[in-house]
Amino acid sequence: MNSTSTKNVENVNLKLRGMSCAACANSIESAISNVPGVAECNVNFGAEQATVKYNPRQTSIEDIQNAVEAAGYSAYSLQSQEMVTGEDDAEKAARIAESRDLIRKIIVGGIISLLLIFGSLPMMMGLELPFIPAWLHNPWLQLILTAPVQFWCGYRFYIGAWKAFKRHAATMDTLIALGTSAAFFYSLFATVFPGFFLNQGLMPEVYYETAAVIITMILLGQWFENRAKRKTSEAIRQLMGLQAKNARVIRNGQEIDVPINEVQINDTILVRPGEKIPVDGEIISGSSTIDEAMVTGESIPVKKQPGDEVIGATINKTGSFRFKATRVGADTVLAQIVKLVQDAQGSKAPIQRLADKITGWFVPVVIAIAIGTFVVWFTVMGNISLALINTVGLLIIACPCALGLATPTSVMVGTGKGAENGILIKGAESLELAHKIQTIVLDKTGTITQGQPTVTDYATVKGVTDGAELKLLRLIAAVERNSEHPLAEAVVRYAQSQNIDLVEAVDFEAIAGSGVQGIVSDRLIQIGTQRWMSELGIKTDTLQQQKDTWEADGKTVVLIAVDNELEGIMGIADAVKPSSTAAVRALRNLDLEVVMLTGDNQKTAEAIARQVGIVRVEAEVCPDQKAVKVKELQQEGKTVAMVGDGINDAPALAQADVGIAIGTGTDVAIAASDITLISGELQGIVTAIKLSKATISNIRQNLFFAFVYNVLGIPIAAGILFPFFGWLLNPIIAGGAMAFSSVSVVTNALRLRNFNPSKSRF
Repeated sequence: MNSTSTKNVENVNLKLRGMSCAACANSIESAISNVPGVAECNVNFGAEQATVKYNPRQTSIEDIQNAVEAAGYSAYSLQSQEMVTGEDDAEKAARIAESRDLIRKIIVGGIISLLLIFGSLPMMMGLELPFIPAWLHNPWLQLILTAPVQFWCGYRFYIGAWKAFKRHAATMDTLIALGTSAAFFYSLFATVFPGFFLNQGLMPEVYYETAAVIITMILLGQWFENRAKRKTSEAIRQLMGLQAKNARVIRNGQEIDVPINEVQINDTILVRPGEKIPVDGEIISGSSTIDEAMVTGESIPVKKQPGDEVIGATINKTGSFRFKATRVGADTVLAQIVKLVQDAQGSKAPIQRLADKITGWFVPVVIAIAIGTFVVWFTVMGNISLALINTVGLLIIACPCALGLATPTSVMVGTGKGAENGILIKGAESLELAHKIQTIVLDKTGTITQGQPTVTDYATVKGVTDGAELKLLRLIAAVERNSEHPLAEAVVRYAQSQNIDLVEAVDFEAIAGSGVQGIVSDRLIQIGTQRWMSELGIKTDTLQQQKDTWEADGKTVVLIAVDNELEGIMGIADAVKPSSTAAVRALRNLDLEVVMLTGDNQKTAEAIARQVGIVRVEAEVCPDQKAVKVKELQQEGKTVAMVGDGINDAPALAQADVGIAIGTGTDVAIAASDITLISGELQGIVTAIKLSKATISNIRQNLFFAFVYNVLGIPIAAGILFPFFGWLLNPIIAGGAMAFSSVSVVTNALRLRNFNPSKSRF
């Protein structure tokens, strides 16, 4: 990569065309990486996509595309809106045309190959077969039949090999072009100059059927491979298909249907029962229940009323309502989900690095081995036919495609499956790292609990005499209304429920991890923890027994002081999410250590921890110390995941090996995380870890097969078994094995589509 500043770096996703194997992906990656201003580049052979980070002050998308074209390929930018609406018409037409061209060539090649094989059976079997016409084995006829297969059906391999040669590289096309050309031109020489062989006491054997069948089988394998690879991107297409096509917008008092891309922010949109919500927005009138399963993974419809947010692509179930569009186009939740999944599928997992290094050297090494094979066989046996057959078989069976597809196809299916389950995984590295997690750190508020605390208990030193509790509540609410903390919001809601008129506070100050203070009616109001009160020198003995009782019940207790004297306390409860206990149990069943991290006092924290089954509790942790606590766990040699939802969780999420954000939380927390749980339920953590384990297991299976295939296939094709068993690998079988290798790897990756989070295996 080039040295470039991390500031002002932008991302672009490029759709690539012309790749035939993993060596092509390496060539493109190298070409893009050498463009000045490119900070990072990942080319995904399976997705046919490049994800590029670049500095627009130093280079442009056009420069990057030119570099790709100079390498012999083509690329175009996937714009954000295009990611939502799907592939453009030109790309779709090109894909369909390519598929049809492949099918035509497979049909022609298949018919000719059958004729050639049928005519070659007597020679291959060493028997006279009277039912086969002798003219079918006429070498001139076979030459005429084979030529269109070699140069029309196999044209793409020659073009690919020539492009690779011009950039001093070698790819799968090089191997196929060399192998089939060797068989074809050797046969052509034997046909035109049979006397050359007869003078040496050899039969002028021809191998036209070998060249034709190999080309046809490889084309058939590519067709199956393309179909299978397209299925790995099915999650993206399903997400794209969720979006409504039109919206019923109210403009100038009239209802009009407009295409989704013409909806503007602040448009008023009408939605009727059974319709899809076109864009994100806020309900302004009416109410309904909405099925958000396609976005959050939650099957139970959610009740919505004025003031509530709605998500584009979700389905309105019962009522009609009007809402104001707040996010459109590339800014909608669905568009962002598609973008995240697209980026993840275009990223590269660390486990792929070894395969990349091997594929970089693979083809040149295979060509060298093939030359050595020919020389050894011709020198030892003195038979050019045997030398040729083994060389062709070796060139054909060796293919870097299986190695190149092993990791990206599994990553594509895995990240897509995550999206189906409401889990957004930002990159392949996060997906891979998740299976190594040893310790899960859970923030309490909004993660284990609902994040919607309510005041359950309230007591004052003066009791209810002369309305003292309402007078004090008026002062408390005046200060708390300036804070965005969930506990402050609970206090304000409680005051409003008591019909308290809120007044203004001055000199408001929030002390992180301690509390808030302000001046109301010339009186100093301080609301916060017992620790803070002690630091201020305020005695808290009066209400200590009441405080201990509430904390034992798992309630957060805040103390209230007026002019440096304790005046009251409040008990605030945040209900535990119904799924938290089961999720913690499932995490412990995966042999993971679960730690609760909170700014609450020790007693309250331990009470909540007992409810959900957590043993280790880190309480009274200031927001700026959360990342420190995560680092301390890492220093114990553990791979740590942090789960949180608030702004103050962002540093800890970034510090953790894997940051997991609750999707219902803040944008800052989500941006700092590696994995986002859209639904906000902790069970998603269990699913994410299981999915990571299943994906890594699948990748290892693919890599094992790809390595074993080449480790065994190349020496067998070279004839290593001949001295022991007198057996040589037929190049036709080698061609079938090569085609099968790539298809089998992609097919195995597709098994991840059967992943079931309720089971330990997929």
